[in-house]
Amino acid sequence: MGKYFGTDGFRGEANVTLNADQAYAVGRFLGFYFNELKRRKGDHTPAKIVIGKDTRRSSYMFEYTLVSGLTASGADAYMLHVTTTPSVAYVARVDGFDCGIMISASHNPYYDNGIKLINGNGEKMDEETISLVEDYLDGKLELFGQKLESLPFATRDQIGKTFDYASGRNRYIAYLISLGMYSFRGMKVGLDCANGSSWNIAKSVFEALGATTYVINAEPDGLNINKNAGSTHIEGLQKLVKEKKLDVGFAYDGDADRCLCVDEKGNVVTGDHILYIYALYMKQREKLVTNTVVTTVMSNFGLYKAFDAAGIDYAKTAVGDKYVYEHMTKHGNRIGGEQSGHIIFSKYATTGDGILTSLKIMEVIMARKTTLSKLAEPVKFYPQVLINVKVKDKRAAQDDPDVRKAVENAAAALGDNGRILVRESGTEPVVRVMVEAESERICNKFAKSVVSVIKDKGHAI
Repeated sequence: MGKYFGTDGFRGEANVTLNADQAYAVGRFLGFYFNELKRRKGDHTPAKIVIGKDTRRSSYMFEYTLVSGLTASGADAYMLHVTTTPSVAYVARVDGFDCGIMISASHNPYYDNGIKLINGNGEKMDEETISLVEDYLDGKLELFGQKLESLPFATRDQIGKTFDYASGRNRYIAYLISLGMYSFRGMKVGLDCANGSSWNIAKSVFEALGATTYVINAEPDGLNINKNAGSTHIEGLQKLVKEKKLDVGFAYDGDADRCLCVDEKGNVVTGDHILYIYALYMKQREKLVTNTVVTTVMSNFGLYKAFDAAGIDYAKTAVGDKYVYEHMTKHGNRIGGEQSGHIIFSKYATTGDGILTSLKIMEVIMARKTTLSKLAEPVKFYPQVLINVKVKDKRAAQDDPDVRKAVENAAAALGDNGRILVRESGTEPVVRVMVEAESERICNKFAKSVVSVIKDKGHAI
């Protein structure tokens, strides 16, 4: 991770840790950089950059400052307006854009915002380009082997233009509808749009496929995105499903790149359940290429037990859908994701896509003629205890021989009936000690045994 950009873009409180000047600078750099890349290949047409945003009030500000920077550098900006992160990735990939930008802070509160960069293949931007953007934000500019004092402004007919590109979003909606393998006629479906990007997309897709929809949190006002809504506050959808006796419910986050489900009984179905349900469906149809599902280290131990019973292999990456996708690409895997609901179906998308995920779960329900609760039943979640310890030095605490020994002893004692994971926070001076086991008592016992060593050795603050 860089100084400004983490695993999911440049994120912070609007005009506090991420401000309009920085957004303008990002636009200036990207416009110049992608124009110059084209020029060096003999192509003198303007770089094409597509932009989407979520429903936060500050998204308008960042949209216009980014566009100002892009056009001032001579690039053309194509505006999707309010849309989902996966739609920007889709449009960037299929419509030949040099770059895509999504303005969103995902599941964060309304006062935060972020800038996500997407390459022309619809994937998260490479680290080399991100580093160049960060250098420019810090006042350093060395490109193509030469140092520049400043970026030149485009002049006269070289100044960039803006285009309304709502048609791109409409094509993405049509693409989702085209993936519907079954009619949803007769199915009652709840949708929680988190007052975010999915508010004007999800209902259209499900109703086009024949479902009767019951929609909540689809009245964005710029300040209510994710507020007691969506995948991070799923209790509202649980209540809706039970009160209306719905067949299933789907909850998205602010930019709709993740999805969690509620079964017909009102129980939450997590990303881990989704990975199991669809991977098993693929395996049964001999579609699970490599017979492997890519997870992160935070997936529940019960998921791996269910995979073992089904004869499905799995890989574990660091936390972040970026790392999941990198592993999938490298090894040719077809499905991967996170417990939080970032699920990647590599045959259909290059990023997590909440609406696509809900369509895929509907496909399994319809194909198997059963309920979501039955499909999720084999995944028995193990109790989990997570203790966060503030420390002076995250690396020193983890590398301490006595701490390592305590972790090894706990892992040996847990054996095949649990696991322990010790990792550092990416944003705080914290070491996280997580234990999963057959009971909460066992979890607490081994988590506390490691924490006590961290404290006894003087690492804790």
